[in-house]
Amino acid sequence: MAALLKRLLRADPRAVALGHSVGCREASLGPDPGATVRVRFAPSPTGFLHLGGLRTALYNYIFAKKHQGSFILRLEDTDQSRLVPRAAENIEDMLEWAGIPPDESPRRGGPAGPYIQSQRLALYAQASDALLKSGAAYPCFCSPQRLELLKKEALRNRQTPRYDNRCRNLSQAQVAQKLAMDPKPAIRFRLEEAAPAFQDLVYGWTQHEVASVEGDPVILKSDGFPTYHLACVVDDHHMNISHVLRGSEWLVSTSKHLLLYQALGWQPPQFAHLPLLLNRDGSKLSKRQKDIFLEHFAAAGFLPEALLDIITNCGSGFAENQMGRTLPELITQFDLTRITCHSALLDLEKLPEFNRLHLQRLVSNETQRPQLVEKLQTLVKEAFGNQLQDKDVLDPAYLERIILLRQGHISRLQDLLSPVYSYLWTRPAVHRSQLGIDSEKVDVIVKRLLGLLGRSGLNLTQDVVNRELKKLSEGLEDTKYSSVMKLLRMTLSGQLQGPPVAEMMVSLGPKEVQERIQKVLSSQGENT
Repeated sequence: MAALLKRLLRADPRAVALGHSVGCREASLGPDPGATVRVRFAPSPTGFLHLGGLRTALYNYIFAKKHQGSFILRLEDTDQSRLVPRAAENIEDMLEWAGIPPDESPRRGGPAGPYIQSQRLALYAQASDALLKSGAAYPCFCSPQRLELLKKEALRNRQTPRYDNRCRNLSQAQVAQKLAMDPKPAIRFRLEEAAPAFQDLVYGWTQHEVASVEGDPVILKSDGFPTYHLACVVDDHHMNISHVLRGSEWLVSTSKHLLLYQALGWQPPQFAHLPLLLNRDGSKLSKRQKDIFLEHFAAAGFLPEALLDIITNCGSGFAENQMGRTLPELITQFDLTRITCHSALLDLEKLPEFNRLHLQRLVSNETQRPQLVEKLQTLVKEAFGNQLQDKDVLDPAYLERIILLRQGHISRLQDLLSPVYSYLWTRPAVHRSQLGIDSEKVDVIVKRLLGLLGRSGLNLTQDVVNRELKKLSEGLEDTKYSSVMKLLRMTLSGQLQGPPVAEMMVSLGPKEVQERIQKVLSSQGENT
């Protein structure tokens, strides 16, 4: 770079004027007919993937799939000091978990790789050299100490900190002198006074006169790493990105990026800036909120389908908000023109209800149900371990029966591990003195129940059991049906509350019900 700068000293630093109009095409409300759609999700691996990032990735994914395009994952890791271990792997892992895997990525590869910015430094150096040659950029020798003083002075005067463009007007002799002492200066881009207007696909016609409020930005740091502004322009160009769907916080920077496109002689993509995803109280999602990371939701048993559903339900881009949409339905119904400028308020208290709907859909799908059975089996082993008194509770047929009976009543499979369902996995310790009914009547009720269970050819369904239980309580003087149900509930589960008794009996099966009844009866001797 130093050699290039010395050669440039012999040329007119403003040899190439930047006054021509920007090459931005007239933005349409969607891709041009027959045009190839390529979009990218470009997070920084300075943290794990959270709901805000998932929403940006999802909108890019469904836009690409709706238009038979490609969804690209690019990791912007140029700020090496803030990288978080495993964050890069986590981002791609979570996209795959969510069911929106990239078509091209660091892991998958692709024709426009590499997909990690720290491996693309040569491209940024080439672009920086081109800007230096044209006079659109210049070397900056200001020390970090001077820049910090400028910032403090502006804040003291209640002004927005900005670079004073001091090095923009250095003479050739001054540059040569400074290069001798500092051969690796930062490179800054000359902001033009007339920033181009552009038509954002969400916010409409927009223009920001960045030169009036900002100093010339650094585009290449002295260590050879680019800043976001240069890197995203260079990468979007070389990766043939057709549409940039990113957060609205970058809207004010787009005019700056268009100036870079113009200076490099490249055609810019179309831009669509997505409104922010906020907490229910209007506060900004923050990485300090531990409960917004996808790993948290996955570990807690929430389904990716529910997360995709709720983050699109609270925003815009669809004709109407409705719960229970699947990813194929989101792709079909998505309409970029329906995205509004209003921030989306996310109410995570509603997530369990979203999850209940999607869990019920999975349970009803015979091809997907075995995966739920296997997951529940793992959860039961982890939760109860050596407490499991009967390995039959891990039998897939038993687990499937429980899932089918409880569908629509639980939000997550983990709910089945709560104390109210402990009877499904371990036998309760119940003494007949806890049943609240005279011992002689207990014997009568139990004898009738055992007779019911021993009846040959009886199809043990909830309807049949309910009908037989009502018959069972008939003829018992001074004993209400509710008292009989309380007795049976306590016998089977050791609890006063829970699912209907008939469901308990169907869940446990005739053999297990008989054994639990016999166990309670055998406790008589201990009470006498």
